[in-house]
Amino acid sequence: MAAAVTSFSTALTTPTPSKTLKSASSRSLLCSSNLGFSSSVSSKTFKPLKASHGNVTGGVLGAKMVSSVPSVKPLISLDFETSVFKKEKISLAGHNEYIVRGGRDLFHLLPDAFKGIKQIGVLGWGSQGPAQAQNLRDSLAEAKSDIKVKIGLRKGSRSFAEACAAGFTEENGTLGDIWETVSGSDLVLLLISDAAQADNYEKVFSHMKPNSILGLSHGFLLGHLQSMGLDFPKNISVIAVCPKGMGPSVRRLYVQGKEVNGAGINSSFAVHQDVDGRATDVALGWSVALGSPFTFATTLELEYKSDIFGERGILLGAVHGIVESLFRRYTENGMSEDEAYKNTVECITGIISRTISTKGMLAVYNSLTPEGKKEFETAYSASYYPCMDILYECYDDVASGNEIHSVVLAGRRFYEKEGLPAFPMGKIDQTRMWKVGERVRATRPTGDLGPLHPFTAGVYVALMMAQIEILRKKGHSYSEIINESVIESVDSLNPFMNARGISFMVDNSSTTARLGSRKWAPRFDYIITQQALVAVDNGTPINRDLISNFFSDPVHGAVEVCAQLRPTVDISVPPDADFVRPELRQSSN
Repeated sequence: MAAAVTSFSTALTTPTPSKTLKSASSRSLLCSSNLGFSSSVSSKTFKPLKASHGNVTGGVLGAKMVSSVPSVKPLISLDFETSVFKKEKISLAGHNEYIVRGGRDLFHLLPDAFKGIKQIGVLGWGSQGPAQAQNLRDSLAEAKSDIKVKIGLRKGSRSFAEACAAGFTEENGTLGDIWETVSGSDLVLLLISDAAQADNYEKVFSHMKPNSILGLSHGFLLGHLQSMGLDFPKNISVIAVCPKGMGPSVRRLYVQGKEVNGAGINSSFAVHQDVDGRATDVALGWSVALGSPFTFATTLELEYKSDIFGERGILLGAVHGIVESLFRRYTENGMSEDEAYKNTVECITGIISRTISTKGMLAVYNSLTPEGKKEFETAYSASYYPCMDILYECYDDVASGNEIHSVVLAGRRFYEKEGLPAFPMGKIDQTRMWKVGERVRATRPTGDLGPLHPFTAGVYVALMMAQIEILRKKGHSYSEIINESVIESVDSLNPFMNARGISFMVDNSSTTARLGSRKWAPRFDYIITQQALVAVDNGTPINRDLISNFFSDPVHGAVEVCAQLRPTVDISVPPDADFVRPELRQSSN
């Protein structure tokens, strides 16, 4: 998370809507673990939502308000104990959570946090591997620690040269065979692709030393094991530190912020197994060493559900789908191609992302003219339930294990098998709009944030709010909800699409994220085109209660609290960035 801290006075004042709305008092967050289209807050002015098949337009657009409030239960609370770092309690929408602030002034504590660890083995050199290995190495060096960070790769891997270029070599003992690295490490960070983890976990486990620690940056492997009725070996500890951004962002902000205490990407952490009482401090030390501004607690299960879901939602897949749909919409209605690109991609990745990052979602609405507010409300009202429909399905697919199994199978189709050809991932930036984008960026003035199109803003914010509501109803903490739905989107990922288009954002992410984005983006494109835009064209009335709920949602206050924990560094992503995947390094627009 990397946006500057600024006043939220604009964002948190009562909006000036195009029509008088009811005011809302402060309230506590409650959450049901059984998702229905119902409000998470009990209030006379914050109205519960419920899907109903009426005579509006059918499907999810038939959703309407009801007056009854279903029974709800509080969100999960995850407390932890640390003997090395300072734990803080924060209140997000009336719900207490516990965090550890990061900062370079804490690096001297890393030897205590990593007590008993002589070697950290980092397996893999994809999205997260290079960033985490370099950040750990640099932070431990600053702490004057003699802990070795060693990269483990397959012999002959093309990544050997990349690791060498980053300063890891066989000669100094910081680069070697993957299995030798596992056997010799006290902390093994398994950062190979999720599909590769599914195919190689047994061999990894068999090479680990008793009482060593397995570190994950994603809960995918747990989901895969659960789907087969298996678990981790009982003689090792299992922890996770999960940066809320792609690997290149983790490294970029760490380097950018060397003169700014605490600059980096937020992380969640989880302790799944702790065989000797060290797991929590090791996990927190790992997160601090990565440069995380703040670290919050989760579980491996909650992490993989929110993360895999979020990638397919607003972080990657959904935003791709909605800009494709809106670009066609605007050009079909007479807007030039260049202006359509500016009013979709440039609008979302520029002015909307910057405004949400520094002032919140309400500030986007408040900055519009009266006519613009009406257009925003029209788009929001028409898009909210169609977006929620696909998001709901996606979350269920992740939670049931279907999406995890899909990733494993897709990874196996990358290679020739059973007489069938290999099917690696195809390109995703070949439609007309992305070619137009190259032309737009070639003439874009430095610092230009693009236009604020009210309709685009309404669709995008509706998507964001729908994703927040799904995660809230499924029992995720506000820290997890805000990082997976807001901060990671506007501060970590959208800047990459702004720099060089959709592929530059999606394909700098993990294999699991890249696969999911390709699979789900067309679903969001389809439902916006087939339902939301049709509802607008048919003159479907604005759902006033839905708009009122947006204004009074407690998430806005929670975002304000999280913003106060941000460092004063915005990520800089030049078109010729050298910190991205090797195959994406080029100077083209």
